[in-house]
Amino acid sequence: MRLLRYSINITLDGCVDHRQMPADQEGHRYWADNLARADALLFGRVTYQMMEDAWRPPASDAMPDWTQPFARTIDAATKYVVSGTLDKVDWNAELLLGDLGKSVRQLKEAQGKGLLVCGVTLPTALADLGLIDEYEFMVQPRVAGHGPTLFAGLANPLDLTFVSREEFSSGAVAMRYKRKG
Repeated sequence: MRLLRYSINITLDGCVDHRQMPADQEGHRYWADNLARADALLFGRVTYQMMEDAWRPPASDAMPDWTQPFARTIDAATKYVVSGTLDKVDWNAELLLGDLGKSVRQLKEAQGKGLLVCGVTLPTALADLGLIDEYEFMVQPRVAGHGPTLFAGLANPLDLTFVSREEFSSGAVAMRYKRKG
């Protein structure tokens, strides 16, 4: 059974707006390695379109050289997209249709390294269903002063167990937790 990990950048005050996250070589290397630890990525529509606009060639070709390992990794990854509004996807992607819980459980039951989800809305729905096994937050040394924030509207609190932390020269700290129980 594959584990489902949720990974995201977050500011000290809880903002997850990607435009508020500083970009550096060390962070991009970390996220490229993180993506490579999964067999497939799970995106909601908004995150899928945002990532596709930024990282699908030729858009990613205009990025700095140090972002290219991340660009190549995300471009090559298998992607599953949850959307009620998209008719089709490409970029190594397929739509997940039907019951979200059933579809994700089927993905988790397959053999492999694991699944990775990012974004804001989809992870909240998956957390409510008890389907996320690990949570990873890269806390950036920044106060944004606005949202969006994580897990707005979560039905029940999440009890987590600390797994590990990694500190970066930028002052960012990546912390991993697993779901209790």
